[in-house]
Amino acid sequence: MIVLEWIQQCVRHDAYLYSRHGDQERRNDDLRLDEVEQAILTGRILEQYENTGRGESCLVVGFTQGGKPVHVICGRLDERMVIVTVYIPTPPKFKTPFERGN
Repeated sequence: MIVLEWIQQCVRHDAYLYSRHGDQERRNDDLRLDEVEQAILTGRILEQYENTGRGESCLVVGFTQGGKPVHVICGRLDERMVIVTVYIPTPPKFKTPFERGN
């Protein structure tokens, strides 16, 4: 199980990287690197995902300093955290940043 403290420590110590997909999705939603870091450092784990062939991961939900909600799927690569994908949660997939839609 990936724990929030480890994820946040990786961000604080610059021990993380973006997957190609994660960086592209960040750009698609016009999220700056520092906004993703803000969301992780103020966030909480919403869902845990077991090993689906690429290792375990989890969904972190947090907010930027400007109040923008951000979802970050975090995984592990050796001792580093990997941002698998990042996006702004929107309807219909999400009712709120903390609740899935129908």
